[in-house]
Amino acid sequence: MTIASAALLLFLILDPLGNIPVFLGMLRRLPPRRQRIVLARELLIALGVLMLFLWAGKYVLELMHLRQESVSIAGGIVLFLIGLRMIFPPPQGLMGELPEGEPFIVPMAIPLVAGPSGMAAVMLMGSSEPERLGEWSLALLLAWAATAAILFSSTWLYRLLGMRALIAMERLMGMLLVAISVQMLLDGVVGYLGLTPG
Repeated sequence: MTIASAALLLFLILDPLGNIPVFLGMLRRLPPRRQRIVLARELLIALGVLMLFLWAGKYVLELMHLRQESVSIAGGIVLFLIGLRMIFPPPQGLMGELPEGEPFIVPMAIPLVAGPSGMAAVMLMGSSEPERLGEWSLALLLAWAATAAILFSSTWLYRLLGMRALIAMERLMGMLLVAISVQMLLDGVVGYLGLTPG
């Protein structure tokens, strides 16, 4: 996997376009200046969490005696469920009822940006090829920067594209995530069974 393909995968998992309506809904009661401060804080927390999982993932797997294949299968299942919810969102929205007041860590940083599938993906990257941690960090930074740029432009994008276009794009990203999740699941099963991928 190249840096560009890893960055694209992580970008799809972070799902900034799908998060626009949720973020706007959570931040609408705050003044514009405060919205930017809260958004920057939550994005930095999410980046810190993902970097932690990327760099410490190998040691966590060793400590818990988990094989990479187990994380790949579990990550694939979680990613599949998230992709399905993006394609067929529940009536109350992807995240259900939103809490009142200023968000802090939950649900904006975790699980909206740094969700379980993102954590599993970076953990797999870091543990499968630990000699490329610098490259994976760059891929994560690129995906995070693109996500941050979209979320900071969310009000403008919402006005420009409208809700229907955002929903259509989120469903398209959901389809891509479902395909990626199936690949993760199959890779985990193939690795566990010791088969040669064909």
